[in-house]
Amino acid sequence: MSARKSRGNATEKVLSPEEQQAKINEVKKLMGPIADKLPVLCSDASIMRYLKARNWNTKKANKMLKETLKWRLEYKPEKIIWEDIAQEAKTGKIYRANYTDKQGRTVLVMRPSSQNTESTTGQIRYLVYCMEHAILSSNSTDGYMVWLIDFHGWNTSCLSMKVTRDTAHVLQNHYPERLGLAILYNPPKVFESFWVMVRPFLESKTFKKVKFVYSNNPDSQKIMEDNFNSDELETSFGGKNPVGFNYEDYSQRMIEDDKKMTHFIDSGCSSPTYKAILSKSQLLDSAASEVSSQPSDKESDNDEIPINLKLPDDRKLQVPSATTSDSR
Repeated sequence: MSARKSRGNATEKVLSPEEQQAKINEVKKLMGPIADKLPVLCSDASIMRYLKARNWNTKKANKMLKETLKWRLEYKPEKIIWEDIAQEAKTGKIYRANYTDKQGRTVLVMRPSSQNTESTTGQIRYLVYCMEHAILSSNSTDGYMVWLIDFHGWNTSCLSMKVTRDTAHVLQNHYPERLGLAILYNPPKVFESFWVMVRPFLESKTFKKVKFVYSNNPDSQKIMEDNFNSDELETSFGGKNPVGFNYEDYSQRMIEDDKKMTHFIDSGCSSPTYKAILSKSQLLDSAASEVSSQPSDKESDNDEIPINLKLPDDRKLQVPSATTSDSR
């Protein structure tokens, strides 16, 4: 029997393993034959993330999954290489730590005060690159990761509502259930006002995974002790590891990661996360055929706006766009 668990103003469904599997099977049925052609994107574990993100609503999860397929065909995140985003990475504003948390989850370090470019497109592209490679390197069984956000040197001049909004959209719509924990380390008092503005862009689940930690507060410091090995954690986060970000070393590390990514692609995979059993041209043909032939969801006809995705051979793939109600 399913149950419900209250979380603030939201109510999250809690399903038995049997009920969860039934929901997964229903989404696969809604996806049609393409589910068999994209075995990782449409794996049980992947579909489970989309179902959780849409509170086990199969139609909404199916729609979200198809929108991710459309986004990946258009954006090609697995094709972004270090040369494309190296300039964005120079200040260490985002990088993958060389340690994990105590659960073995990949750690992404973020320093918003180290922003060094003005292009929103470039910043989001670098974020996507970091997400793809964090997933590629993950040894976590559940696929979750941790974000360590260092507010040293942060002030209101670092604010960008557009980048914040675009970031939330990409992460929540195309990387659902990837965030296990976000630690905001030493945010200044003025950040609280910004946090109030950011709140509407975040789903309730995401909001509850965010923890504020202050170096002068023993209670909040316990969060660091519970989640990290102090010998591995950087000194900037209260740990004992004096080694910080080094651009040259990190560059070499990412170039090696690019080789791993290339290996996946050359092996006939669309990405390390969404391995396809078809060639690229077959994948595009299948996606165009299966997604465009899917019957419209009558429940959401009023909030779907068709988008034309132009494919290399000038055919068009028509799928519903993301909506405001589904992206929050």
